[in-house]
Amino acid sequence: MTQESRGERIAKWLGRTGVASRRDAERMIEEGRVKLNNQPVTHPATFVTSSDLVQVDGNVVEQPQRTRLWRYHKPDGLVTTHKDPEGRPTVFASLPEGMPRVISVGRLDLNSEGLLLLTNDGELARRLELPTNGWLRRYRVRVFGVVDEARLAALAKGSVFDGVRYGPIEAGLDSRKGDNAWLTVSLREGKNREIRKVMMGLNLHVSRLIRTSYGPFQLGTLQRGELEEVPGKTLREQMPKAPEKTAPRKPASASTGTKTR
Repeated sequence: MTQESRGERIAKWLGRTGVASRRDAERMIEEGRVKLNNQPVTHPATFVTSSDLVQVDGNVVEQPQRTRLWRYHKPDGLVTTHKDPEGRPTVFASLPEGMPRVISVGRLDLNSEGLLLLTNDGELARRLELPTNGWLRRYRVRVFGVVDEARLAALAKGSVFDGVRYGPIEAGLDSRKGDNAWLTVSLREGKNREIRKVMMGLNLHVSRLIRTSYGPFQLGTLQRGELEEVPGKTLREQMPKAPEKTAPRKPASASTGTKTR
């Protein structure tokens, strides 16, 4: 049986439809929320073909479309989730009508704003989130307090605050007015609310946090709440390369022959 006739693993297939990332799709399968041809799916390695019927929470899932990516200027006050248990407004409810179902590449918290990448392909979201891409994420940060430039520079070597170790952060002072200052902060791999917590460790309160770039993708002149699709050619050119698989080395065999150089 060829790969084409066998189909595609359902968790990966669901990821490409934009219903969820592959990891979230696996969790949905464990929770019994996914059916294939009206039968519950019990394993994420189940295969699905173009002729199969897939349902999630009783809703039919359409076949995956071509991969698309959008730049979105997230305003503050929106949570990056499809459903919020506290009933707060969400990024996805704010999108224009006619948008396909999309998921975000990473997140921005409630009070953060700026560039958020959205895609209809969960596999693409997973690839763009990988720390191994080495993509720089840059922010403009307004802080309240006394900025010590030497301590900012020292963040590039990594830091520890409240027992939590943080990786290298590039941070520099852009401007200062009274007790308020604007910083440019860049990092390649971040923990939840990392910038806010690190600044707090420097006795600085973050009053505004704006992501201006994510890897090669820039916020640019997008206005708050504005959405713009990344051209397919640009997306293909900027896609990170998949990590190369190295074959395991074979153990060296003893040889009685003459060595050559």
